[in-house]
Amino acid sequence: MNLLLTALIWLAVLGLLAALLWWAYRQPPRVSLAREVPQGGFQGTRLPLTVRLELHSRLPIRYLIEDPTPRTVVPDTPVRLAGELLGPLTQQVRTSLTLNSRGVYDWPGATLHWADPLGLFWRSVPLAAPQRLEVFPGPHGLRLPDLLRPLLSEGGLSRRLGLDDPISLRSVREYVSGDPPGRIHWRSSACTGTLSVREPERTAASSVTVYLDVSSGGSVFAESAVRLAASLVQEALTLELPVSVATNAGATPTGRHAEAHHAALLRLAQLQPDPAPPVIPPIRSGGNLIILSASPAPALIAGAMRARATASRVAIVAVPEGFYLEPGEKPRRQWVAAPDSVKNLERQAGVLAGAGILVFVLRGNQSVLRLGG
Repeated sequence: MNLLLTALIWLAVLGLLAALLWWAYRQPPRVSLAREVPQGGFQGTRLPLTVRLELHSRLPIRYLIEDPTPRTVVPDTPVRLAGELLGPLTQQVRTSLTLNSRGVYDWPGATLHWADPLGLFWRSVPLAAPQRLEVFPGPHGLRLPDLLRPLLSEGGLSRRLGLDDPISLRSVREYVSGDPPGRIHWRSSACTGTLSVREPERTAASSVTVYLDVSSGGSVFAESAVRLAASLVQEALTLELPVSVATNAGATPTGRHAEAHHAALLRLAQLQPDPAPPVIPPIRSGGNLIILSASPAPALIAGAMRARATASRVAIVAVPEGFYLEPGEKPRRQWVAAPDSVKNLERQAGVLAGAGILVFVLRGNQSVLRLGG
């Protein structure tokens, strides 16, 4: 009987202690969590991340803080802080993030787990640390031929901007190997007896707009198209040209400033396949328009004709799925022919060129790096 009474007393004491622990640790410790990370970066690159944590508890506690990253954003080491604490504590974690896929990701916050020193009662509470991470499509280098580069720029900046086809003669110089035969100045060559070429005064295009038709081609084409568009945007900015990206949702603000650059890349980061018919928004007067499409439909060609009414030049770049090589890919065997829409586009290329619309098609096993080559 005495043993039973003693056991009951001990059970009551233990139950009381457990109840006291449960009551004493029902409130979380004071905690502050802050992240230091750039707002955005390009797909395939790495960003530095610093997580700073401040904790304060008047009671001895065990704690665990987990701050998982958004999907496809992979840290070198998971952000996980754990230990025992009494009083104030300041900790920080430094790591790097690998940006695997484009997109805009919400990073809502971390989670704090805490318990008494015995670890009997664990509780959890979310830590508000909202943050948005923008992952832009990774651009790649382009080796643009002479026929396509004028769509980005007519030449170096001068006092006159946005001329449709600047051919004003600046000077005549002696022919150098590699000069286009079309620039030979026959009258001067006949007078001097030395082959000479025209040196035109070239001016810059007023702006460049890249329109993406994602109504066909699926996700494979969409990924290639946004990378190609990002590369064209980077090329235009290198040439100090105002740039814009357009989709069915409209066009981003045109400019050469950081805000315009960010808006263009952000549109590309968020773009997804859309089966709706392509609708080309109004193009800035005197600017150049580059259209990227996997399968140019008649509606797209009609839209390009309407855009030509205000645009200085228009180019349709057909990138049929499976008929081009991404950077780093090795040549592969082609088993099927190009889509009928691409064949029809090639048949119309001569007529479209007469209307000021150039056509470029990436045929089987051509590298996207040599766009239009």
